Amino acid sequence: MSLHAPKLAPRDCGDCQIRHRAVCARCDSDELARLEEMKYYRSFQAGQNIVWSADRMDFVGSVVSGIATLTQTMEDGRRQMVGLLLPSDFVGRPGRAIAPYDVTAVTDLVMCCFRRKPFEEMMGTTPHVAQRLLEMTLDELDAAREWMLLLGRKTAREKIASFLTILARRESGLKARAPKGQITFDLPLTREEMADYLGLTLETVSRQMSALKRDGVLELEEKRRITVPSFDRLAEETGDDADGGMLA
Repeated sequence: MSLHAPKLAPRDCGDCQIRHRAVCARCDSDELARLEEMKYYRSFQAGQNIVWSADRMDFVGSVVSGIATLTQTMEDGRRQMVGLLLPSDFVGRPGRAIAPYDVTAVTDLVMCCFRRKPFEEMMGTTPHVAQRLLEMTLDELDAAREWMLLLGRKTAREKIASFLTILARRESGLKARAPKGQITFDLPLTREEMADYLGLTLETVSRQMSALKRDGVLELEEKRRITVPSFDRLAEETGDDADGGMLA
């Protein structure tokens, strides 16, 4: 399954392709039944805004298929991409009614949504939902800290390798298997968007992608399709050790 290939909404939670990773991952059958009664699906076209910063956000939900960006705009109009939302990622924050970022669909996107108030009430009576959301929040915090390291200390080649490693891991995670061997996925961003996200110039991104291809770390196909012949080889290019810290 491609990270951002358009998908139809699943008929029920048990058939959902993100079921084992989403906020409902720990729910039992009764809890899933309650979510079934609450949920609704929304589809967005590539380029369409899902949420505007500072707007009231009356829903929360999970990305079922597709990719979205989180963007923050400064007072003088400068914009910075601050995050990506991939399949199974959670959109919105219980307890917060105002959206802190612009959320924009990069590809055609499907979301499984819940009205914010009923979802907050369910969290109070369904520990499995609250527990899973806490796990996802802590994972997001770890990812943010890793991203600070990437932006502050890594070389251009290591930044790009790290970004591709994140995508490869998520692609494998959606298939409920560990990342290893050959992995193929679609690059969700243009090279210009990658440059913005990674704090690089467009020329540097193009040069480093070509170098990784020349060195056999990845294969570039049409329409931004990427094949990584060896995930371990790609991971070696990130500058991280086995525990995720930087190599000495």
